[in-house]
Amino acid sequence: MSDAKTESSDRARLLAKAVSRWDNEGGAGEGGRVHEAASPLETEAPLLTNAELVQLQVRVIALENLVTVLLSQAPEHQLELARDMAAYISPRPGFTPHRLTIHAAARMINLVDSVAHLRGLQLGARGVDKPQGLDP
Repeated sequence: MSDAKTESSDRARLLAKAVSRWDNEGGAGEGGRVHEAASPLETEAPLLTNAELVQLQVRVIALENLVTVLLSQAPEHQLELARDMAAYISPRPGFTPHRLTIHAAARMINLVDSVAHLRGLQLGARGVDKPQGLDP
């Protein structure tokens, strides 16, 4: 049992370390990328077209539903890890809260909470009909 706790704490430590790199663009500075962009114009991305935005929305909806289904099969400790991650990205004392980060953390909690509903359903070949138009 102690090995499981050690492995769990090691995984949590590694996850926290990986996520901490997000705050500095995957290692920018302190041994990572040390040069600054030559001009602000080089880092500006072109505006997305309406078609590209629609495709992003479709992909996000698909990924969100896929993650929800996968979480419905996850053990409770993984759901707790997802809740911990939401708390981790929430604004910390002394930092300026960012509206999108706050919404992302809330959405993560909502996804984890919606898993309870899916756990009561039988998905796939066990009774839920496939959406129309997906068969070749």
